[in-house]
Amino acid sequence: MHPKILLTSFTTWLAHQPSNASDDLLAEVASRIPSPEQFAFLRQLPVDTAQASQIAIAKIKTWQPDAIVCCGMAERRADLSVESTAYCGQECLQTPVNLKTLLTDLERVKISHDAGKFVCEGLYYAVLHFLHTQALSASCLFVHVPILTPTNKAVILEDFLAILQRLQNPETF
Repeated sequence: MHPKILLTSFTTWLAHQPSNASDDLLAEVASRIPSPEQFAFLRQLPVDTAQASQIAIAKIKTWQPDAIVCCGMAERRADLSVESTAYCGQECLQTPVNLKTLLTDLERVKISHDAGKFVCEGLYYAVLHFLHTQALSASCLFVHVPILTPTNKAVILEDFLAILQRLQNPETF
């Protein structure tokens, strides 16, 4: 049986944004995955930490994924960034995933130690906290997605699909 992966994205939060790059990426992923039963999508979560966290945790409880990949848009970044940590005040939680191993040979993907102090970090912290307090073994990542353009879209998608492929083989990281 293949691992089940939950993927989340956000809606926009500023008037000038025609879409959220994280949601644009998940739309591309949804159209390309070979085994749709392995994946659940929570697309266009509200840009509200409490609401987004409640929706995501409810899905985790009912679907019981093996891995969760939360995604958000990072307008000022040029590459995919995988977040190592999430803060809530002075409290800090780290992903249980060995990011260096997971991202081996994905030279365009960066490891970030600053999830942004916004709803992205709030959701990431809430999911990591839930997994920790419930003693669940699911892996959890947060991936920041740059604005997708005709120039970068194919390579961003390729790297993201590689991450998903690797998450399906947890013994490799």
